[in-house]
Amino acid sequence: MPQLQIPCPRNLGKTGYKVGIFSLGGQAALEKAHNEVNAVPIIEKALDLGVNYIDTSAIYGGPERWSEQYVGKVMKHRRSEAFLATKTKERTRDGSMRMIETSLKLLQTDHVDLWQLHDIGTMTDINEIFAKGGAMEALLEARDQKIVRYFGITGHYRPDALMEAIHRYSFDTILMAVNAADPHHFSFSEQLLPLAVEKQMGIIGMKVPARGRILSSWTPPPIEQQKHMWEGMVLAPTPGTIDMRQAMRYSLSLPVSTVIIGCDSVAQLEENVQLAREFTPLTQQQMAALTEKTQPVSKQALFFRFYE
Repeated sequence: MPQLQIPCPRNLGKTGYKVGIFSLGGQAALEKAHNEVNAVPIIEKALDLGVNYIDTSAIYGGPERWSEQYVGKVMKHRRSEAFLATKTKERTRDGSMRMIETSLKLLQTDHVDLWQLHDIGTMTDINEIFAKGGAMEALLEARDQKIVRYFGITGHYRPDALMEAIHRYSFDTILMAVNAADPHHFSFSEQLLPLAVEKQMGIIGMKVPARGRILSSWTPPPIEQQKHMWEGMVLAPTPGTIDMRQAMRYSLSLPVSTVIIGCDSVAQLEENVQLAREFTPLTQQQMAALTEKTQPVSKQALFFRFYE
């Protein structure tokens, strides 16, 4: 088994697991239909490079759940090398139990390490999840059946509902959107992140490059095309203002356990792993400077805060 090559593994909260600071997300190439020829090599290479946390979801890749399919093709023979996380977007007990049953089949495993309540954004989500017959019952039942080890919550919209979830139950992890533009709109780092630290949760950062929108190397699609693709979302008329090294350094300088990033190619994966290997923490002044630099593109970099 390859040794962990990404330096400075961090505690994943109270789980006792040591996670590399860069982890593989289940979107990008991993959620594209009929893309096994590109997706599976990314997953294999990630494990070869010492990435030891893989995140996917029951909704990545549409009804066919391509992401879980591709991850399963690798887990079939390398399950012991990864802390495996998936999610349910269902809010009921029955719907979520159907989700995890299919997840286990597609992931070709008898258990997942982390099962997460996906995309908690509003108090409606909270009330449904914690109601009688809600998804929380599925999590507890799945743990009793030993098909799930730990529970997590995820969100990118607004902090209030996630904070309420943490107050209602002692979840093991939280997957939250944190990037250099975060302080500008509905900040997660202001109150949600300190609460998660106080509760000793495993904290996983996502939306680090904001699907490229925060990066100066990104070329925005024509506005007309964006309206078609992103109806109802914040448009991105200009490139971002920082590079990937700055974006990753910013997020990793927060008190997170790891960051997950979806990759489009093996080359992009290798670049991200190299950035993680070279990581050194930013000072508060450096972080403030990056936040100021992102201000002109903050809405496009936080597009996920402006729609449910």
